[in-house]
Amino acid sequence: MNDVQPLTKPQEPWIGSRGRIAVIIPSTNIGVEYDCQRLLPPGVTWHFCRFYVGQPDLSSDNMFLAFIEAIRDTIPHAMRDAMTCEPSQIMMGMSAETFWGGLEGNAEFTDRLREVVGDEIGIATGANALDASLKAFGAKKVAALTPYQPVGDEQVHRFLEETGYEVSKVVGLKCDTATSIAHTPPSEVIDVVLNELNDDSVDAIVQAGTNLSAVDLFPTLEKQIQKPVIPINVATIWHTLRSIGVNDKFLGRGWLLEKF
Repeated sequence: MNDVQPLTKPQEPWIGSRGRIAVIIPSTNIGVEYDCQRLLPPGVTWHFCRFYVGQPDLSSDNMFLAFIEAIRDTIPHAMRDAMTCEPSQIMMGMSAETFWGGLEGNAEFTDRLREVVGDEIGIATGANALDASLKAFGAKKVAALTPYQPVGDEQVHRFLEETGYEVSKVVGLKCDTATSIAHTPPSEVIDVVLNELNDDSVDAIVQAGTNLSAVDLFPTLEKQIQKPVIPINVATIWHTLRSIGVNDKFLGRGWLLEKF
């Protein structure tokens, strides 16, 4: 008699038992995966899907607009591909498009994504995540850092203002390409936060642009200036995890992940 019992197929995959998160990122992006790999709760898996960026030039307002227009055609393909791994949540690992057009533009962007993935799965955007993060801290007056040209900075300012915040200043680093954003020297980021954005009237400082990783910089800056300094990748990761009921805290990765 054979005593070996046949394996039964589980109802749900044991990998990613607490959450399988599909992360939609530009093909040019380096920063999102770096940040996600540092924030991995037990039972959660990240599944990265890239959409093609054929126009990475961001050297002027006009080229920035061409970049935004081009990625609108390729993002849905990555969304389609992501759904084949049966994720429990979608996280948008790009931010410029999520701010475009302010509150209404962000809602329209999410609606376009729903045409691909349907209504049953949650979608976390960078713009919504920053708003939720600022609300968690009770912030009223904010300043922002971006890697963008002025046309992109205007959209970040508009979204934050329409969401109810007083925006003291938005400083854009005017990076030349979508890829070169990741090569921004940390000293440049630190200098802008400390010397251009921080003043006594600002409750919190936020950063847009997902290829500009700040997960290794901002926790120290928070302690130095004693106010929230929130990178968009950390905000979106936090918002995504909390949306699926994963409430794990991370020490040393910023107040958002330590307190809320």
